[in-house]
Amino acid sequence: MSASHTAPGKEAPYYFVPGLSAHPVRGSIALLLFGLGMVMLVNGVAAGKWVTLAGVLAFLVVLYFWFGDAIQESEGGLYGRRIDISYRWSMGWFIFSEVMFFAAFFGALFYARLVATPELGDLDHRLYLWPDFTAVWPHTGPAGIIEPFASVGPFWLPTINTALLLTSGVTLTIAHHALLANHRSRTIFWMFLTVVLGAIFLGVQAYEYMHAYRDLNLKLSSGIFGSTFYMLTGFHGFHVLVGGLMLTVVLVRLIRGHFTPTHHFGFEGAAWYWHFVDVVWLGLYLLVYWT
Repeated sequence: MSASHTAPGKEAPYYFVPGLSAHPVRGSIALLLFGLGMVMLVNGVAAGKWVTLAGVLAFLVVLYFWFGDAIQESEGGLYGRRIDISYRWSMGWFIFSEVMFFAAFFGALFYARLVATPELGDLDHRLYLWPDFTAVWPHTGPAGIIEPFASVGPFWLPTINTALLLTSGVTLTIAHHALLANHRSRTIFWMFLTVVLGAIFLGVQAYEYMHAYRDLNLKLSSGIFGSTFYMLTGFHGFHVLVGGLMLTVVLVRLIRGHFTPTHHFGFEGAAWYWHFVDVVWLGLYLLVYWT
């Protein structure tokens, strides 16, 4: 693991403490707008989409300036070894929180499939409550009020996306090794390829969603299967988008010459996150599409 201690030729302070910043407050307001807009959308308020869009755009603007300040501090030689350690611990705990986030949704899927569905299909429930219910997965619910739908199998779109993400993990690793060897042009090429593969993944997933909604009648309201399917794959797609933005920022910084073989934790942090996204997708691919 490489160190990022200080920018070349510049001496970092013992421990850099930034001054007061309005970025957290602005970010909170942007997230409030986004949450309010989503609530309005769910409740059929016409202005909800515009409020949601305003929240997203405002949050992106906050991130742009916030990241810009952090980059200037790093390139200005203000980040020493202790800041480097802080960033590594912070990124590690952030990814751990994301692991717990997805663990909750995977837990809901396992509970619905392995606990609730068999219990609803036992003899007592069939005799007294839902005589027509069959404990198979996926199902339309014990009351039978959910519109019929078809599940999404592993072929071919999910398998194509699996190949895309796994390949992107390989290209990202090649880019990292090229950076360690101080081959900047090679690093930029492989990083660019990684970003392109991530963008193609999102495009394929968007097409899959259209196919599922239009041709399979699979919706968020399609019982526990529909809700867990879209929550798991949808949040994963959102994380791919966030990871793609991180890698794009890293790519721009590489082009500007911001990283060196010994000063590139921004690269490493984004790579950690991208590999985490890859692992989560493998779990989705096996547990949602294959079973």
